[in-house]
Amino acid sequence: MLRYVIKRLGYAFLTILVLIIITFFMIHAAPGDPFANGKAMSEATKMALREQYGLNRSIPEQLLIYIGNIFCGNLGMSTKYARPVTKIIAESFPASFDLGIRSLLIAVIGGVLIGSYAALHRGKKGDTFAMGTAVIGVSIPSFIVAALLQYFVALKLNQLLGADKQIFPIAGWSSEMHKILPAIALSLGPLATISRLMRTSMLDVLHSDYIRTAKAKGLSARTILFKHALRNAIMPIITILGPLAATVLTGTFVVEQVFSIPGMGKYFVIAITENDVLLTAGTTVFYGVLLVLSTLIVDLLYGMLDPRIKISDTKE
Repeated sequence: MLRYVIKRLGYAFLTILVLIIITFFMIHAAPGDPFANGKAMSEATKMALREQYGLNRSIPEQLLIYIGNIFCGNLGMSTKYARPVTKIIAESFPASFDLGIRSLLIAVIGGVLIGSYAALHRGKKGDTFAMGTAVIGVSIPSFIVAALLQYFVALKLNQLLGADKQIFPIAGWSSEMHKILPAIALSLGPLATISRLMRTSMLDVLHSDYIRTAKAKGLSARTILFKHALRNAIMPIITILGPLAATVLTGTFVVEQVFSIPGMGKYFVIAITENDVLLTAGTTVFYGVLLVLSTLIVDLLYGMLDPRIKISDTKE
């Protein structure tokens, strides 16, 4: 087990290092230096930052300084806001994380339930409707869903009910009701993906030998479903939770803009439009590290939860 964990940690470290190196060369490929467009900075501040980040040195030296700064928690200075990128991320990421976790919970719970229902009613109207809806959910981008929810649920529903106060606010992030529509908008795509995968996995499990044996023993359908079938059918879902979690969190960029949520999406979009190179690179590295770590955690959990996998005997 320990050997397996060390190997996975080593792979994760190398992946993060490669990500940082690629990000550095993307910054270096941008015209001018990263502080050229810093309107909020004085010339003395720009000169000090150029010296701090070694912009007057050779590229290998700049790369080593950049890597060292990142591993010390220094992602650079935003030229738009004249503030450290780490502080901007620390202030804005909690809102993005809150939205992402809510969306992920909706996607996992809803996807498992819908996929299981479709598998248990294979070939029937419920199965056709569920999978047809899943295809639509995968096809429609989250920002389109967000706009539709704003119009039909937040605006038209309130007009239909004739309420004095909006039930679902159109935008904002100041109450629990503000968080419902953005979470639903962001969760529909992952929910559709999970439901399709869950249906396929559940069908494979339901036709396995041990399920036939359980039926032959006279076990109830509820016992077979929850104790035997669901536990094994959900394992493929766990394998995609790492990348899916990172996808949901990064997918908040556009949804946050639509619902005016004070998360990282606002800063990421502004960083691109204002050519704030270090803020763009800093958020890219942050989300890349988040993806690597979430995949690592899911990889380790999968080996622990599935008794068919012997981590301690794994050879790579």
